[in-house]
Amino acid sequence: MALVDTLDEQALLEQVIEESKPAVPAGCRDLHYLLSTPFRYGAPYPSGSRFRRAGLTPGVFYASSSISTAVAEMSFRRLLFFAESPATPWPANAADHTAFSVRFSTRQGLDLTLPPFDRDAQRWTDPSDYGTCQSFAAVAREAGSQVLRYPSARADGINVALLTCAAFSSREPLQRQAWRIHTAPSGVRAICAFPEQRLAFDRAAFARDPRIAAMSWDRDV
Repeated sequence: MALVDTLDEQALLEQVIEESKPAVPAGCRDLHYLLSTPFRYGAPYPSGSRFRRAGLTPGVFYASSSISTAVAEMSFRRLLFFAESPATPWPANAADHTAFSVRFSTRQGLDLTLPPFDRDAQRWTDPSDYGTCQSFAAVAREAGSQVLRYPSARADGINVALLTCAAFSSREPLQRQAWRIHTAPSGVRAICAFPEQRLAFDRAAFARDPRIAAMSWDRDV
């Protein structure tokens, strides 16, 4: 908006930017960009996530089965940014985030909370070592699995990892909520105005992760 004067000019600029990006994979082209984006970019994945190795690897769409778990996961990622950049001051204002829901369906999923996989729960929830999860996801993909359901390592809840666009049964985001997440020396506070919800995570909330446990909390604002 700062670069243009009218909505038509903004739409044209958005179109130019869109055409400069990699093509959306064929199986994802009818999806809203928030759903297709994790599968779109062919550049090397900069660092591994729980079920995706670093490098030129297939995309993964991560989600949570409850809003509280999703907010906990986002709050952890916010804190991890500051843990890995100790010279960055705490923000003066809260950051705006949008939570949304989406439907998925598959006959080719694996539930890691059920036998026999639940016996390895400590591996699925290791706070910082994702090696076992990444290897498992690679084997699951080869076997045709589309969705992994697993316990959250950050909160008492369940997450899902969609390994393919084919698992989406809704084409665009459904219900949306606006959240404000504030990080500070005392921890993280997350507030949703409607419906009213408030969540807080103190310094100890994610301390099982060694990166958070070693973080310098006392810094400038």
